[in-house]
Amino acid sequence: MSPAALPAARSALPARYAWLNKEPGPKMLKEALALYGTLEAPGAKDNPVILAWAREAGLGKSYSHDSIPWCGLFMAVVAKRAGKPVVDSPLWALSWADFGKPVHQPMLGDVLTFKRNGGGHVALYVGEDATAFHCLGGNQSDSVCITRIAKSRLYRSRRPLYTIQPDNVRKVTLASSGKLSTNEA
Repeated sequence: MSPAALPAARSALPARYAWLNKEPGPKMLKEALALYGTLEAPGAKDNPVILAWAREAGLGKSYSHDSIPWCGLFMAVVAKRAGKPVVDSPLWALSWADFGKPVHQPMLGDVLTFKRNGGGHVALYVGEDATAFHCLGGNQSDSVCITRIAKSRLYRSRRPLYTIQPDNVRKVTLASSGKLSTNEA
């Protein structure tokens, strides 16, 4: 089946995150939301949409199966579509710790990198509660979704370089609801 014949990746955001649909930007956040709900294929199968992202990002030769961690691939296609530079070695999640510019307080649309057993993870900030960041990313429960990740795991937070920073880039305080992710692989 060709990627054009597949149903749209977009599924409805959970009610507690529906407000994101009204956000005018940043561009990376809008591009990521357009991919919300994309699922990794079960077993030995591969989702052709995820493999198409690899080709679009120029990573088709080094990325061949969606069973390979794909959070960095997701971030690469989102950055590319938003007109932002893609980091060197984008499939390695912690490579995204060099994206854009460093920030001490993450805000809407910022790129967050996290440490985990066996490697790292990269996702976009959509908000936070007292103990966790709410992150929109790929390869979270084998899908593009929003999950809570402990603040204690944060490695670096980075802001895309903007000519003019969108007005809605801000700290977002959310309720502590939902399971806390412990491993995004």
